[in-house]
Amino acid sequence: MAELIEAPTTGLVTDVIEFSAVDGPGNRFVVFLQGCNFDCLACHNPYTIKACIDCGICIEACAAGALSLDAEAKMVWDQAACTGTDGCIAACPYDSTPKARPQAVASLLPQIRRAAPFISGVTVSGGEATQQSGFVRALFAAVKAEFVNLTCFVDSNGAAEPSVWQELDEVMDAAMIDLKCLDDEIHRRITGASNAQVLASIKALAARGKLYEVRLLLMVGVNDSDELLAATGRWLAAIDPKMRIKVIGYRAHGVRPSPVPLIEPDAAQRAHYAEVLAAEGQFDLVVI
Repeated sequence: MAELIEAPTTGLVTDVIEFSAVDGPGNRFVVFLQGCNFDCLACHNPYTIKACIDCGICIEACAAGALSLDAEAKMVWDQAACTGTDGCIAACPYDSTPKARPQAVASLLPQIRRAAPFISGVTVSGGEATQQSGFVRALFAAVKAEFVNLTCFVDSNGAAEPSVWQELDEVMDAAMIDLKCLDDEIHRRITGASNAQVLASIKALAARGKLYEVRLLLMVGVNDSDELLAATGRWLAAIDPKMRIKVIGYRAHGVRPSPVPLIEPDAAQRAHYAEVLAAEGQFDLVVI
C-alpha cells in the first residue's frame, strides 16, 4: 500500500452531495469531479465536461455578484455570496463552471465524517472520475483507513486504461459503468469517442468481481432498437448472465440543446427494453 501515499491529494471538484440514494447502493456521499473524456449528446451534467478557462463571460450573468477575476485574471467564486441560481453555468459556452475548485482529501474527510453514521459509502462521479484516478485513489485510501464500514464506488463511463483500474483496485469496492451503445459507430456519434475501452473495462472489472452494475441510457430511435438491445444482452450475458443492469430512459431535463432530436422513452417503452434484455440472460434488471 506504500504507493497510495504518493497519490495526488488534491482534485478538481465540481460539487459534493452528502446524501444520495441514486449513486450506488444505499445512501451515499458523492463527490463530483470536473473534466470528462466524452462529449455526450445526452449529458445531464454538461458543465462538468471541461475545466474553466477563466474567460469571464459568466461574470455578468451572476446576479449575486459572486464572480470576479483576480489580479492574475483567474476566476474567483465567492461561495458565501452565491445564491445557486446557476446563471453562470447557463452563460458558459464552453461546457464548464466557475464553481469547480481544487479540493484536498483532507477537506473532504470532515464532511464525510459528519455524514458517516447515515451513509453506506462514498461514490466518486463526474464528469469522469477516472480522469483524476490518483486523487480518487488517495480519497478512497483515506476513507478505508478511517471508516471501516463505508464502501468506495466509482461511477464511470468506462473509458479508462487498464492501468487505471489496477491503480484503484486495492481501494475501490466496485464500479458502475455506463455503456452508451454496443455498436461502436453509434457510440462515436453520441459520445464523440470509441467504446473499445468501455467494453474492455466491463470485462476486466467483472473478472475481478469489481463490477456493481452496467447502466444503459436509452434514447428513442438512437440506441434503443430491439436488435441492438438483444445484441447488448447477449454480450453482457456472456460476461455474467446474472449481471445487474440499470435501464435508464433518457430525460431531457438538464441536457444541452442537441443537433439530433432526442426523445424520452415512456414507461411502456422502458418496460419493453427490459423485456428484450431479459430474454438474453437472468439479469438483475432495474428500470428507471
